[in-house]
Amino acid sequence: MKKYYFAVDLGATSGRTILGTLADGRLEQEELTRFPNNLIETGGHFYWDIYALYFEMIRGLKEVARRGITLTSIGIDTWGVDFVFIGKDGAILRNPMAYRDPHTFGRMEEYLSHVVLPRDVYNITGIQFMNFNSLFQLYAMQQDKNVAMQMAEKVLFVPDALSWMLTGEDVCEYTIASTSQMLDPKTGDLSEKLIESVGMKRSQFGRMVQPGTKIGVLTEEVQKMTGLGAVPVIAVAGHDTGAAVAAVPAKNEQFAYLSSGTWSLMGIETKDAIINDRSYELNFTNEGGIEGTTRFLKNICGMWLYERCRKEWPEEVRQLSHPELQGSAMNVEAFRSIINPDDKAFANPSSMIEAIQTYCRESGQAVPETPAEICRCIFDSLALRYRQVFGWLKDFADFDLNVLHVIGGGSLNKYLTQFTADACNVEVLAGPQECTAIGNIMLQAKASGDVSDIWAMREIIANSVDMVPYHPSGDQAAWDVAYQRYLELSK
Repeated sequence: MKKYYFAVDLGATSGRTILGTLADGRLEQEELTRFPNNLIETGGHFYWDIYALYFEMIRGLKEVARRGITLTSIGIDTWGVDFVFIGKDGAILRNPMAYRDPHTFGRMEEYLSHVVLPRDVYNITGIQFMNFNSLFQLYAMQQDKNVAMQMAEKVLFVPDALSWMLTGEDVCEYTIASTSQMLDPKTGDLSEKLIESVGMKRSQFGRMVQPGTKIGVLTEEVQKMTGLGAVPVIAVAGHDTGAAVAAVPAKNEQFAYLSSGTWSLMGIETKDAIINDRSYELNFTNEGGIEGTTRFLKNICGMWLYERCRKEWPEEVRQLSHPELQGSAMNVEAFRSIINPDDKAFANPSSMIEAIQTYCRESGQAVPETPAEICRCIFDSLALRYRQVFGWLKDFADFDLNVLHVIGGGSLNKYLTQFTADACNVEVLAGPQECTAIGNIMLQAKASGDVSDIWAMREIIANSVDMVPYHPSGDQAAWDVAYQRYLELSK
């Protein structure tokens, strides 16, 4: 019998529900629903609409019931770091604050100066310092005397909160918890020292579970609403990047990955966390992976730059397809303007176009004016940043990195993918695009006993998707010169 798996895949800008099936060693998937995930700005803050996301999950499940399909299980993955407060009465206390909210500006530095020293935090967690990490969000809320935080009985990360809304069971899934900068990979649990440093208790967070753990089944309320039975809900890799990396169709352990989307996450899969002076200096992160692995990686700004600029361009530009707009950038002189994509100027400016132009103007470069010039600046600069991080990864890895797997929506950008192969001077395999949903579905299949381990998962994925190879084009000298210029600008 064919088994059906229901995946909820939520990103920072949109969400989807997907129906996955596994038969004859191949995976098939169908997108059931797609919907926006809108930031809500009110009262000087930015929030996620958790109820709207719950509504969309229910809508997708109703569609499954309408078709008469019997589900094997349900899994949910989302972006990292954000969380939901639950009150003593079992009700949600406000919509969760979004990681791009400015309430954390300056609070990370304040915390690391007066509460716990940076090196002590890194020694515990091995996590990259970013102002929106859960630890600093909680600190900011503590300092602001956030009422929801003060009244919270439970704190659940977003995918765990949505699973709780479906099942009534509260857990703390390992991969999503690892994004918080509160998890100790040496113990496999949240650090009581760090939790207590922001006025919270370990008991307020759910029980720690590994990917592939059954959380519970749909509540009677949800069963009645959807028309489904007591379908199991599985804690897949709750962090979308964790799910995506689980779906890398690698043949062996000797690979690097680049999960390319709003964020670019470049890293390697290791057996243990890498926490030392060099990883601390370069601000690398150690996030939880599948089957006890660690995702040793670096967060890079990614297509956030392009997406924000696209929203600002005139209607006639926005109506162009991505290939049309990106193709026009190939007629612009290479390396005319270079930025550091991870400069703080690009974190959340009121105008991304103005931020890029100001950076170029102040660094004495040609100022990109047209959409094509700005696109070329972004793509050149991202590829150069990838080269820098890839070089660091080669130094950290205790194996040769002979291939870079580019996964996610960015794998469809043939120009940036070719630039990545050129800049890094490595073979790039692009695809799958829908890696997060694939990882979600395959982890459900593993939980149901349909696959044995991660390598069996990856073999099925490799047989089910098409990968596009990219090889360095041979213009290495030009990339070398541009890279030296990038390094000078990034000092």
